[in-house]
Amino acid sequence: MKALFPSTVIALALLLNACGNGEADAAKQLAQADSARTAAMVDLSVHHLPLMLDMPAGSPDPVLVWKDQIGTLAVRAGEHFALDISEAPADQERLKADLERDLLKRNTILEETPELLIYRSEFPDDTTLVFHHFERWITVDGRTLRVEDAKDGTAFTLEDVHRMASAVHGKKPV
Repeated sequence: MKALFPSTVIALALLLNACGNGEADAAKQLAQADSARTAAMVDLSVHHLPLMLDMPAGSPDPVLVWKDQIGTLAVRAGEHFALDISEAPADQERLKADLERDLLKRNTILEETPELLIYRSEFPDDTTLVFHHFERWITVDGRTLRVEDAKDGTAFTLEDVHRMASAVHGKKPV
């Protein structure tokens, strides 16, 4: 009888836990996910940029630094998220020509759309030195903003580059 009692209590607890339609739990989980998503959105209009930064889940809080001398907003969050945002005309042809003329590195374009260019740079003499980069152009309110990975020597993976390239969006008008 003593061995049966603990299993009966566990079964009863499971039965009571299963009661109800689960809507309250689902609503609670949805609210938590929504608040986490809202916390991950950063409005960049404080820096006079009509953009929203959507940080990937699990990323540390971003550090935003406005570099007044060069007119760039530097966004850093951990070791795998570093990008720069500036106002510049979209000139994908110039960028591709610069990549072709590079005498030091071999550059390969991996993805190309009218708004995005993702490429890999590697040193021919050292196959361990491979860097993935991107440049993306966003037009909002008649302004063209360039978003690019921070070219400070950090080696980003292709997944890092995709995550950073998709993190910035034009702010929707109110």
